[in-house]
Amino acid sequence: MLQCQGQNERNYEEWQALLEWLEAAFPSSAPDSDESGNESVEDEASMARRMAQDKLAQDAGYADKLLDTVMNGPLTEQTVLALEQLAYLDHPEVDAALTGWLKDQPLHPLFQFRVLQTLRRREMSGLVTIQRDEEIVEIEIEHVPLSHNEFPDAIMKILERVAEKTEIHEPTLYYFAQELWTQFVMAIYGTATYRSMLDGEESTMDIWAAALHDIVSESLKGNRKEEEIRSYYGITDTMRFKYEGAYRSLKQFVSADVDD
Repeated sequence: MLQCQGQNERNYEEWQALLEWLEAAFPSSAPDSDESGNESVEDEASMARRMAQDKLAQDAGYADKLLDTVMNGPLTEQTVLALEQLAYLDHPEVDAALTGWLKDQPLHPLFQFRVLQTLRRREMSGLVTIQRDEEIVEIEIEHVPLSHNEFPDAIMKILERVAEKTEIHEPTLYYFAQELWTQFVMAIYGTATYRSMLDGEESTMDIWAAALHDIVSESLKGNRKEEEIRSYYGITDTMRFKYEGAYRSLKQFVSADVDD
């Protein structure tokens, strides 16, 4: 986007500033697939599993070292790499260690979601009880999405509504909306707010799409155009209360990660 020609110089600066904020707040995770499809993903998983098992065969304490890095060290790239290796390590103590840690320790919601993904990749099943912000939630491990395509249709349709309004005339806005939405739904996964999005109501999807559009537009342009954006999605006065609640949820998430 930043390489497109013919745009106002101030727009370049705003886009670059927001891009740098997103990259700092939400480090990109490894892609779940590539152009060659699922077969390539399976090959990579098989290779990662073989490498992890080889290291365990060479060092009986390898699993404990990885767990120590994940659970006791600072949150760094090395921590994330250790967590990825644990996903492919056949060791009986890993599941219990990670689930106990999730239950007992307050973790950043995005890192917490990565741990849940690790448990699913380890083919664990059943319920895990964790605290997400102020809420105690039960997560079914076998249903934890491993990619954005695995989130329920209602979650993806919210983003599709934003795409319909922005892809042609504001493609930059949609790009950032997509990034923010992906991170937001991971951070609130399993909570009452997340579950409320799954009611299948058209009005619910419109409310969240409008709130997402609103907050990204505000971040890019420096001011809110709330009434104009609400009109795009047909947000009536009777929907206003729920709309403001959705906007606040997104705003709090963005503000919390900027502060971190």
